[in-house]
Amino acid sequence: MKGKQLLFVTYHDETLDDGFSYAVELAKTMNDGIEILMILRRKALEKFEDLMTAITFAEADEPKTARELIREDYEKKNEDFDKRLAILKEECGTLGVLVDVSTAAGDVVSAIKNVLRQNTKIDMVLLSPSVTHDDNVNAKVLNRLVKTASRPIVTMAKQTHVA
Repeated sequence: MKGKQLLFVTYHDETLDDGFSYAVELAKTMNDGIEILMILRRKALEKFEDLMTAITFAEADEPKTARELIREDYEKKNEDFDKRLAILKEECGTLGVLVDVSTAAGDVVSAIKNVLRQNTKIDMVLLSPSVTHDDNVNAKVLNRLVKTASRPIVTMAKQTHVA
C-alpha cells in the first residue's frame, strides 16, 4: 500500500458508481491508495436477526461478522462478493491506485472512527452520495464526525438531472 490512503465510505448494497470514480481520480492526483469501507445496511426486520448473528460471531471470537453478512447478501442476488472485490482491485491497480477493503456493521460514525483508529495512513474521508443522502447521516452526525475524526471529511451529493 502506498504511504497515504483515502477512506471511501459506502453502503454494501449500493453501486460503487456513485462517487467512486471521483475517489479514484482524487487518489491518483494525490498519489494515495484507497480504503473502501463497506457498511452493512439491512432492513429493520433483518436487524434483530443480524444482531443475534453478530452475538454468535462475537461469542465465537469471530471478527469478520460484517463481511460474512455482506457475502450472504451478495449470494442472495447470485453475485460473488470476493469476485467483485478482485475485479475492483484489478481495475484500480491498472490506474495505479491500490485498494483495500474493510467492512463494518452498525452506524456510520462508529465504523469510520474504528477504521481511523486502526489505520493511521488515512488522510481524508470521502462519504459517498448514498451515505450522505441517508437519514442516519444528518448535519448533527456530520459535525460530530468532523470533530472526532481529525481528518478532512468530504461529502458527496448525487447529481441532479434537469428535465
